[in-house]
Amino acid sequence: MMMCEHETKNKTLVSAQASAHLDKEASMSWGLNPFALVEAAGRAAAVRLVHAFPSLFWKKPKTAVFAGSGNNGADAMVLVKSLIIWGKADDALLILNKMPDVSNPQTPHAQAFLCLAKMNIPFLVWDDTLPASFSIKELERFDIILDGIAGTGVKGAIKKQAAEMVRAINEIKNVKKISVDMPSGNFDGWNTAMPMPIVKADATLAIEPLKLCLYTPAARPFAGRIIPVEGIFPQPLITSYVEAELLDWRTENRNIPAIQPDAYKYSRGTIEIHAGSRDATGAARISARGAEASGAGLIRLLVDEDIYPIVASSSEGVMVAVSSSSAENRFPPDALLVGPGWGCNLKRLPALQKALEQRDVPLILDADAIRLAKDVNFNGKTILTPHAGELSAFLAVPKDEILANPVPILKKTAREKHAVILFKSHVMIIAAEDGRLGIVDGMTPVLGAGGSGDLLAGLCAGIAGRMQKSAAAGAAVFDAYTCACCAASLLIAAGKQAHGFATPFELADAAAQLAADAWLGRV
Repeated sequence: MMMCEHETKNKTLVSAQASAHLDKEASMSWGLNPFALVEAAGRAAAVRLVHAFPSLFWKKPKTAVFAGSGNNGADAMVLVKSLIIWGKADDALLILNKMPDVSNPQTPHAQAFLCLAKMNIPFLVWDDTLPASFSIKELERFDIILDGIAGTGVKGAIKKQAAEMVRAINEIKNVKKISVDMPSGNFDGWNTAMPMPIVKADATLAIEPLKLCLYTPAARPFAGRIIPVEGIFPQPLITSYVEAELLDWRTENRNIPAIQPDAYKYSRGTIEIHAGSRDATGAARISARGAEASGAGLIRLLVDEDIYPIVASSSEGVMVAVSSSSAENRFPPDALLVGPGWGCNLKRLPALQKALEQRDVPLILDADAIRLAKDVNFNGKTILTPHAGELSAFLAVPKDEILANPVPILKKTAREKHAVILFKSHVMIIAAEDGRLGIVDGMTPVLGAGGSGDLLAGLCAGIAGRMQKSAAAGAAVFDAYTCACCAASLLIAAGKQAHGFATPFELADAAAQLAADAWLGRV
């Protein structure tokens, strides 16, 4: 049965290569007929398309299908066939990258083509037989372009006719472009370092299991709106290939203990934050507000003496102290946050070293503190929150390489550094030392402004402090990966809830409301 978008279950992500193996196992070990699987995928994709874009189907849309020679092309042909049968479309055109062998139709692709041919759907082949009079501009009369050129079988940049067809789709203007399964040209390791044609889709009908390469920061914008198409493969088979999970706030908040009615400030966690500098007082205030928004009970913000008056006078509900004051150890922290707006000055090293020595206390390192801790191996209770530039400097790996294929880099770093890496971009990726991998699909432009990273660090700290306090009371176990996943999903949810351009403090207010709804009412 197909699940609805509002259901709160994390979705499985697999590599494109693993998906190809899954297809074979579905047939060989489970006895699932490839023809039946293609038919089911195409029909289910058609249902999801109609539900996702109802206004497109107020009238019968004109649909052009670009189909490759594999099952991806067959899925696209079954999709348009289904629309025609259901009376949802009647004017269609099929554009093939090569002519199927119709004399011996032993593949789903050949059978799907024969079915459309018997329905008198006109077709063209993108080869020497393509009429000289044909122009891509002719396709602008269509309402939908379906991209089924290349799928999970691609292991490198597409070439020849397939590449030409991809470029042609991208040239077409004012038409809704829908990719089937994933934008043609995408594959494990797709990047912008060299010419690698890829379809720029408005939406992708992603046949589950969802492909991990849809969510790399470099490739994610090309998929547009990702619409899962479910119910094709058996769930136990999908689960056996899981490489990552697509995370959601509605699921992740359940992993954090609720705040009990008899709670008081110390039972909700004491957070110590080392942040801010003369040029970045806002970072200190925003990170502290993030810790507040995620439910921390007591927050101590330690800043330099020269910015103390500014920060203290503008930080409501937060204890602000000078970082060198004798009162620094009055409140043992349940979680430490070091780095937002701190600066990379070597004078920070003693404070960083002191934080690192508290090995039983969860530690979140953000921004400049990450660079200063470049040679440190952590304690398993540490979360690093770098963006691409910071991670590039931390690892001496080119930024473009990280954006194109971050998963192996993040997993290796987490394993070697004994820390959780929360990689910040328009897609959040969380890697744990034990191999767990989580993705939070962002694509939320309101977060693309200064301060959102400081807010995320504060959310991490607040959640970590609450988890640590619950663990000390025997109610839970602190897990840095769970903490980072929850914080990242909370920030993305707050960004999606914000109206218009929002300041970091307005985002914090949205996060605080979401967190309160989850953790104050669930007792």
